[in-house]
Amino acid sequence: MKILVTGTAGFIGFSTALELLRRGNEVVGVDNHNDYYDIQLKEDRVAELSQFKNYQHHRIDISHDSLKEIAESFLPETIVNLAAQAGVQYSLKNPKAYVEANIMGFMNILEISKEINIKHLVYASSSSVYGANTSMPFSEDIAACHPLSIYASSKRANELMAHTFSYIHRLPSTGLRFFTVYGPWGRPDMALFKFTKSILNNDPIDVYNNGEHSRDFTYIDDIVQGIISAIDKPPLEDEGWSGKDPNPSTSFCPFKIYNIGNGSPVKLMKFIELIEKELGKKAEINFLPLQIGDVPETHADISSITRDLNYSPSTSTDLGIKKFIEWYKDYYKV
Repeated sequence: MKILVTGTAGFIGFSTALELLRRGNEVVGVDNHNDYYDIQLKEDRVAELSQFKNYQHHRIDISHDSLKEIAESFLPETIVNLAAQAGVQYSLKNPKAYVEANIMGFMNILEISKEINIKHLVYASSSSVYGANTSMPFSEDIAACHPLSIYASSKRANELMAHTFSYIHRLPSTGLRFFTVYGPWGRPDMALFKFTKSILNNDPIDVYNNGEHSRDFTYIDDIVQGIISAIDKPPLEDEGWSGKDPNPSTSFCPFKIYNIGNGSPVKLMKFIELIEKELGKKAEINFLPLQIGDVPETHADISSITRDLNYSPSTSTDLGIKKFIEWYKDYYKV
């Protein structure tokens, strides 16, 4: 299968493309290599992918017109859109970046998908779309109408835009709501990466919500398993869908939304304890109040993706942290 993957210099895009290449798919990757975090880390990810003969890389923005030329030349059967401006807190400072990358860029992806008549569009959403919802575990069957950040709003907009194209153009689309992804080659702005770096450097760590956070931490290999399972099974029309009682996760057109999480939340303080244990060092902690735009708890209901795609997360949090720290020490020569 020929697959176009966007965001291949990023954490999840890189990890997904790597597994697709290993299983023999022909992959074209695109990424703009922006400076939201360490560009060298992005360059090194792409270098890993470029060792495969079945990989081609293009350094462009997904909103650029040249993406259409690349797609028309390659003619992928599937597009996996994992490119986005990430980060809840940064969206409070620079909201326009999220409109440009996550909305305008995604519109370009949708138009290209329609014009080259792909068989399936798989795209990244986020657990952030649940926003002010406090009914746990978060279920795709419940409306996500109260986002708390522009980042969350942009990802929810992607889901709505995809539904429109699934309806008008019969474009099969699958949206994946990721829950706190971590692991080797991860993002430096995420908690595990920041905490590990600070503890090793004897710097204090900032812990918000006075340590009362709980997160459905999901290891990268489990996320990739879910993405590939979704790629292999485009959605069909839901014959039982009713406009009188509309299920937001499915539709009468070929459209589907899934949570991809671990299904078992971990208290942030427990998460920190596991990092300390693996590093053999105690953290100096600055307890701070809840940040604007953040949510105290996430918990994924993964029953839908388990039933439909045989998704089965298998990496425990302590093993996932161990694997990340092993990678971190090797990559940074600690």
